[in-house]
Amino acid sequence: MKSRRLDYSESTRAALVDSAVELFTSRGYAGTSLDEIAKRARVTKGALYHHFSGKQALFEAAFDAVETLVIDRLQKIMQGPEPPWERAISGLRAFIRNCLDPSYQRIVIHEAPVVMGWERWREAEDHFSFGIILASLEDLIQAGEVDDMPVEITARLLFGALSSAATTIASSPDPKKVGAQVESVIVHLLGGIRRTPGDKSGQQGPARLQSWN
Repeated sequence: MKSRRLDYSESTRAALVDSAVELFTSRGYAGTSLDEIAKRARVTKGALYHHFSGKQALFEAAFDAVETLVIDRLQKIMQGPEPPWERAISGLRAFIRNCLDPSYQRIVIHEAPVVMGWERWREAEDHFSFGIILASLEDLIQAGEVDDMPVEITARLLFGALSSAATTIASSPDPKKVGAQVESVIVHLLGGIRRTPGDKSGQQGPARLQSWN
């Protein structure tokens, strides 16, 4: 069983991260102080420094918390009872809904590349998101929904497209409208690589795709 001290330590850290997410979302990184985060979390600044080395470390914890919440939602969908194609489309729609979330937009899309640096941000995005896209594509191929293709390259291209879509949605003055447009376009594009029902030969709509072998 956990000791009371450990429980208190974990609850303190969680309170700090929750406070950071709220403040970074509403005020941004530059507009948020550690004093404000500690005050909102109802802990001392000393307790904050016990858990985090500074403001950037706390921001990265907030980033991880927002991304983890999104990935947990997507994983539940991707591990659900629906057939692979329906799971993929449901996952896409859930991802777009998450792109409308203010914390995801502000922390993950707008602030993180600046605060964490482009390379670190891309590595973090890769860590959280790429595996789901890769696994989903592998499921579609194994289920015969799409032809066998270079999985890593295809997943990378899809990952890039979805990352760009997230930025486009978050930067739009009308995120809901753009989100609906993004969903329509990506579903249409994915439909272009889907095998027609009952086709075991790899026929894709009116024309067969070139073999990768």
